[in-house]
Amino acid sequence: MKAKIRVIVSGAGGRMGKEVVKLVLQDEELELAAAVDRSSSGSDAGRLVGLEECGIVVVSDLETALAESGGEVLVDFTTPQSAYPNTLLAIKYGVRPVIGTTGFSPEQITELDKQCQERGIGGLIAPNFSIGAILMMKFAAQAAKYFPHLEIIEYHGDQKLDAPSGTAIKTAEMISEVRQELRQGNPKEEEVIEGARGGYYNGFRIHSVRLPGVFAQEEVVFGGYGQSLKIRHDSYERAGYMPGVKMGVQKVMGYTGLIYGFEHFIE
Repeated sequence: MKAKIRVIVSGAGGRMGKEVVKLVLQDEELELAAAVDRSSSGSDAGRLVGLEECGIVVVSDLETALAESGGEVLVDFTTPQSAYPNTLLAIKYGVRPVIGTTGFSPEQITELDKQCQERGIGGLIAPNFSIGAILMMKFAAQAAKYFPHLEIIEYHGDQKLDAPSGTAIKTAEMISEVRQELRQGNPKEEEVIEGARGGYYNGFRIHSVRLPGVFAQEEVVFGGYGQSLKIRHDSYERAGYMPGVKMGVQKVMGYTGLIYGFEHFIE
């Protein structure tokens, strides 16, 4: 019988973290090695997510969990401020990082890849684990070859910390790989209200909508002569990300170095 992958969950008390804990506890191929969360420290991880007691007590210190739990993979859904030091710490202990938190700079990603290579382990940073969202990005990149005039609009709840979203940035990066920079619109255009045209990226615009009651949506709008094209993805609940998280945990066991972007696993 194939051995279960032992998983440490950082940010276990958060909304995404709870879904990951639930996934690991209920999946026959995964085993919860540790759960880390400062605000939920001392709680049973199973009870924390509405399941039966599992015997794993939530701890507050990540380094202790990495050093003592025997975990093989760290799944991190914390904050942009915590994710980079958490990833460095995981690599230090030879634990493979699977990071769903956004906010990494290109320089940080390069450094983390170097450290993973030196430790001989795999790592993954994925702005979005939704398979549907990844397909949306891939379709948008394909469309951009034929519709170079485009704008990205992403929608999230009003408590989201970063704008634009990591998914929107990743979408823009994938489009820019196949599309030369083209500054759109009238060259004499003037914003009457600052920011009205959105954020500028490689010639096109990204718009971030933040409203209560909104979960996570993104659309890429393309315009051409006499026609337009919209490619849109809607997420309705966090459980929709979990098949991708499991795939990431399994894939990271089989390669060396850090991969940025879940799209590399979707053919």
